[in-house]
Amino acid sequence: MTDRVALFDMDGTLTDTNALHVVAWWEAFRQAGHTVPTAAIHRAIGLGATDLLERLLGPDRDTDRDEALKSAHTVLYGTWFGRIPVLPGARDLLRELADRDWRIVVVTSAGDTELNALLRALDADDAITDIAGGAHVTRGKPHPEQVERALRMASVPAGHAVFVGDSVWDMRAAARAEVTAIGLLSGGLPEADLVEAGAAEVYRDPAELLDSLDDSAFARAASG
Repeated sequence: MTDRVALFDMDGTLTDTNALHVVAWWEAFRQAGHTVPTAAIHRAIGLGATDLLERLLGPDRDTDRDEALKSAHTVLYGTWFGRIPVLPGARDLLRELADRDWRIVVVTSAGDTELNALLRALDADDAITDIAGGAHVTRGKPHPEQVERALRMASVPAGHAVFVGDSVWDMRAAARAEVTAIGLLSGGLPEADLVEAGAAEVYRDPAELLDSLDDSAFARAASG
């Protein structure tokens, strides 16, 4: 069994879904009487739903309405489940890493229904070893719990792992778990933000990372 694990976020990293989440959250907020700028929502994408609500609405909000907001987002986002776009190179990147004897673990806060839709769209189950999903942890990114759980699932130390994500929350979670992080610009955040949050290197999208694989953190981890 391989002693190396590639950890991948899903939204904005493998699937081009961040903007869909932004629109769904914006409409959920609008229906509940909240005015939240889309730019603020975008920067919160990647947090777990409760943390996202606290960041955008504040700790003094009526938390009794949290579940209604989450449900509204889920319903609105679910309207795209049959047409989720996959980012360029995503499938080929996962399969190439699997062929190079990396275990692939998806690390995401998506619930089971959403995750199943994402996996159907990605269509790369043959390359994915495990899922460290949001339903199985108590704290989402940037807390390192999900990343640490993924390491336990793969039975490898942090030094034998590389995490690929698109948000500052991904980078911070990886850094706190002492895992090398690669940032992708496909989620819509600036390179400087990802580097400041802990990215060791940054690529445009999965396709560019695939083309650069032999010069990336993956190559250095494999030879270390």
